[in-house]
Parts: sequence; structure tokens; C-alpha cells
Amino acid sequence: MAAAGRLAGVPEAESSDTDTDSDLETEGTHGLGELVKNNLYLRSCRAHNVVPASCVLRQGKAPELNLRHRGLGPQGARALASALTSNPYVKWLDLRDNELCGAGMEALAHALSKSSSICEVDLSENQLGAVGAQVICAALMTNSAIQKVQLTGNNLEEQAAQYLAELLRAHTGLKSLDLSYNQLNDQAGEKLGPALAENTGLTELNISWNHLRGPGAVSFARGLGANIYLRVLDILYNGFGDPGASAVGEALRTNNVLEELNMSNNRISVVGARSLGLGLRVNQTLRILVVSRNLMQSEGCLRVLKSVRDNPASTLELLDFSDIQVNREFDDLATSMRVILPGLCIKTGVHRVEYKKELLAVLKPSLPVSTPK
Repeated sequence: MAAAGRLAGVPEAESSDTDTDSDLETEGTHGLGELVKNNLYLRSCRAHNVVPASCVLRQGKAPELNLRHRGLGPQGARALASALTSNPYVKWLDLRDNELCGAGMEALAHALSKSSSICEVDLSENQLGAVGAQVICAALMTNSAIQKVQLTGNNLEEQAAQYLAELLRAHTGLKSLDLSYNQLNDQAGEKLGPALAENTGLTELNISWNHLRGPGAVSFARGLGANIYLRVLDILYNGFGDPGASAVGEALRTNNVLEELNMSNNRISVVGARSLGLGLRVNQTLRILVVSRNLMQSEGCLRVLKSVRDNPASTLELLDFSDIQVNREFDDLATSMRVILPGLCIKTGVHRVEYKKELLAVLKPSLPVSTPK
């Protein structure tokens, strides 16, 4: 009975050999595919007179391709484009700090627009400027598979904001966008604000270390008020000031999705803190608020804290007032709130706490590169 499933006269070992041969044939087919892909890349490297990156040749089926700090330049990007076009396995592409510039981005645009596998790409610190921004935004708008994009430190200014605004309006699949350490100014904020209001999909936005202030900050905050998807927003080191803080406070009155907000170093005084408190008095979704290193002094911190106290539906878990000197009245109120909101952690310059792992990246200190002008 044990041999009933085998053909008569065929030893069991021979069946095993047949399976092995089949496996080897499949592996050989896959190996041939890798050989063809590598040959395409090597030919492209010779054509563009660049040294091949060994990690590309060793990539195989690995889902992550890390090429950060390689100095690829535009020529290296042109050679890499062929490898990306023929690679269906890469999901996470890291090209940070490669001096790609606008020309290098143009070379990669076709590969990024056609890839069905890449879902995350880091193009930070590549001097992309307005030309690179236009190219990458156009490529992303034709590829809904890419969900996370990092464009940190790329000299993005007012002109680039127009392309970014178009991206926010058109790309509903984009979930996370990092625009930190750029030169997005008032005019950029006026372009990005309405686009943020219309965006449907983005859940995390980092626009810290830019120059959003004045009317641009107000316009951006109004966009936040109308947005119904964003969960995490980092605007530290911009200069929102009291007008921007007032607009954020108004946004918090109507926004019912935002969970984490970092407003550190934004020149917010007691006046701005009072306006911010008006939103906190009714908001029911915000879990984390960081307002450290602002100009609100103890009085401003007290007004914010009282607003939270007066909101029975508050879901706040962390209030960060780091590096702001607070007085005894503030300390007394903070102590009494342990009974009202036992799940709330209040951080000041003299109280240090261990953050839970789930308190997201907005709380991680950014490494200063240049102070906004």
C-alpha cells in the first residue's frame, strides 16, 4: 500500500531526484533573470562611465536597496535607472545624500513612475531644488504604489511648493511625506495650505525646520482645519508666531482626526498660547502636543493646561512644555490634574519622563542643521 502512489518499477529515490531537478531548473531560471538584470546594469554603468555599486549587483530579491552616501551623482542615477526598471523586488529605496540634483532626478523619474514594487523612497539631501521637485512630483502622481517619500534638505523653496501642492491634491495613495530642513516660506505656506485642505490620504506630514510664518502659517493652519486624514503633523522650528498659533487653535476646534502635533520653537507667546487653548478646550482626538521652547512663559503654559482641564472629552496623553520655566501655580495645577486626567503626562524643563514606544517620531529631537532666518 505504501507504494500505491508510485509508478510500478520506479524507485522512490528516483522520484526525489526528479523533484530536485525541477527545483534546480526553477532556480536556474531565477538565476538567469538575475544575470540578465546585472548585465543590463553593468552595460549602463559602462555607457555612463561610472563605477558599478556592488550592492546593486548583490541585490537579488532583497526588498531593500540602500544606496545612501554613495555619491552617485546624475551619471550614477542614469545607470541605476536601468537596474530599477528591471527589478520587481525592491520595495524600499534609499538614495539619501547622493548629489543627484535635478538632472539625476530626471534620470530616475521614469523608473519611479513605472515601478509597481517600490512603496517607500528616500531622496533626502540631494540638492533637488525646484527642477527636481517638479520631476519627482510628476513621477509620483502617476504611481499610486509609492506611499512614503522623504525629501528632507533639498533646497525646496516657493517654486517647489507649487509642485508639492499639486502632488497633495492628486496623489491619494501617499501616506507619509517629509519636507523638513527646506526653505519653504510664507508664499509656500499659502500654496500648501489649500492643498492640505483638499488632500485625501496623507496621514503623516513633517514640515519642520522651514520658514512658514505670517500669512503662510495661517493659510497652512486653515488647511489643517479642513483636512480629514492627517494623524501626525510636525511643524517645529518654523516661526508660526501668535497668528499661526491662533489659526492652529481654530483648526483644532474643527479637526477631529489629528493625534500628534509638534509646535516646538515657533515663537508662540502668551497671546498665542491663549488662542491655542481655545482649540484644546473642545478637541477630542489630539493625544500628543509638544510646545516646548516657545515664548509663552509660565502664564501661557498655565492657560494651555487650564484649557485641557476644562475639556472633559480630552484624549491628551502627553503635554510637553520642555525648556519653559514654570511657576508654583502651574505645578499645583499639574499635580491636581493627575486626578482629573490620570493618563496625561506633563513634561516641563525639570521633569523628565520615559516615552512609550508608541509615541511616534514627532517626539524625537531633530538635529539642527541651520536655524531658520
